[in-house]
Amino acid sequence: MHELVQLVEKDLEASILWFWKAINERDRVDSALKDMAVVMKQQDRAEEAVEAIKSFRHLCSNHSQDSLDNLLIDLYKIDTDGAFGAQKCGKVEEQILMLKQKLRMIYMGKAFNGKTTKTARSHGKKFQVSIKQETARLLGNLGWAYMQQANYMAAEAVYRKAQMIEPNANNGCNLGVCLINQGRYDEARSIVTTVLDRGFSSATAAAVDRKALQRAKKLLAEIDQSISVSEMTRRLGEEMLKSLDIIEEAPTPSKSKRLPVFEEISPFRDQMAF
Repeated sequence: MHELVQLVEKDLEASILWFWKAINERDRVDSALKDMAVVMKQQDRAEEAVEAIKSFRHLCSNHSQDSLDNLLIDLYKIDTDGAFGAQKCGKVEEQILMLKQKLRMIYMGKAFNGKTTKTARSHGKKFQVSIKQETARLLGNLGWAYMQQANYMAAEAVYRKAQMIEPNANNGCNLGVCLINQGRYDEARSIVTTVLDRGFSSATAAAVDRKALQRAKKLLAEIDQSISVSEMTRRLGEEMLKSLDIIEEAPTPSKSKRLPVFEEISPFRDQMAF
């Protein structure tokens, strides 16, 4: 195993070949498939990773299916920098269906094998995740998927629910983006300001929260700029309407109802009368 870790660190391509060999030989398929998908993601090969999981997950044990689902959701999700994800793989609809299914399982009490918590792993460290935290995480991912479809109303509804269950800075920022895209700048400002005021720091996601708080500061500046532009546009529009009203109300010189030919004759008639 130590040799494999060194191989992954030194040569990602060679490690993928080793993982394929292990899967084909049915040698610790659970870990081989998951580790291979992670390495593929690092190489910007999300689509291949998704297809590998879907094709070989039937060889994995029942208790590994949940972690494979979570890995798929992570692969589907578009990175903030646009490096990989569901849009690139064309899998947004699949991601939405999977997230809804997992949320439905929580609602029916079938998640976590009936337990209230489960053990998760991140960057080699284990920690406990509650049903409440898992629900908020899945809702956040669902909101992100809706955002990729530019369905900001649906994303807003999902993010609001996630924030009610367990607020975090990243979901708060995304909720603000949804409101911005609907032209609701004052509401977006209120949400992002709350993110900055609360901080939403957590032991398991401190680095993520710090990054989200930096993003919140940038969003707030963008919102203020948008509000200024919107206000300026509104005032210009009002000034133009006022100008049009003045033009419409201005008196116009009265015109004779006589035919043009009689208008031409009138001066001569007046001279003759004199």
